[in-house]
Amino acid sequence: TNFTISSPANAVIGRYNLTLLVTSENKIFSRFLGQFVLLFNPWCPGDDVYIADENERQEYVLNENGIIFVGNAKYIEARGWYYGQFQDDLLNICLTMLDLSLYYRQDPAIDVSRRGDPKYVGRVISSMINGNDNDNGVLLGKWQGSFHSHENPSRWDGSVVILQKWRQDNYKPVQYGQCWVFAGVMCTVLRCLGIPTRLVSNFNSAHDVDRNLSIDKYYDSSGKSLNISKDSTWDYHVWNESWFIRPDLGTSYNGWQVLDATPQEQSK
Repeated sequence: TNFTISSPANAVIGRYNLTLLVTSENKIFSRFLGQFVLLFNPWCPGDDVYIADENERQEYVLNENGIIFVGNAKYIEARGWYYGQFQDDLLNICLTMLDLSLYYRQDPAIDVSRRGDPKYVGRVISSMINGNDNDNGVLLGKWQGSFHSHENPSRWDGSVVILQKWRQDNYKPVQYGQCWVFAGVMCTVLRCLGIPTRLVSNFNSAHDVDRNLSIDKYYDSSGKSLNISKDSTWDYHVWNESWFIRPDLGTSYNGWQVLDATPQEQSK
């Protein structure tokens, strides 16, 4: 006898056990058939991450290589990056990442029940890519001082080594990352889970802390700069966009959604 099993398009992603139960004359026989992993499916029209263009699926889900643009507005540098989302054991590392999050530790049942929602999974992964929340995150950020005792962020050229080192070190944050490293690793994890994802680079990148839509600088009466504003401007910044629909906001917001794993301000 052949059986066909179809999962709902909004089913929770992750590891599943498959068990066959047979009832015969008031007796129940149970047989464990094995395990399988369910992921988001950009090829499935009913899935929130469905992306209609096959070329875009090839690029934003299946492509294991990419270019990250860094530098400054006048001297843009193209840096090669190996995402490697289909390499050995990467999927297990990405699924374990979900189970290590503060979201899961605070309420496992609710956390797992929401894993069919790419909005939610994107937020969890965004939090887990950096280690700034004391949540066993993947990377610690460092932007100044000496890197001699650990890896200089500019030396990384792919995600696989970082994620494997994170696991080998018993999920202690790898040192060190900066924005393009956070974004590269984030892209690997989300593509691995089936969410179409790309990187965005922005030059002369302003970071407004107090939400007044301006970058503020303060000077005293003699013209001396006062270091009292937390607003900042960077030569460049790199973050991610993931493709999924937004039933919570309306169809005009469907499409590319911003996710930023660089720890600049605390989530929520």
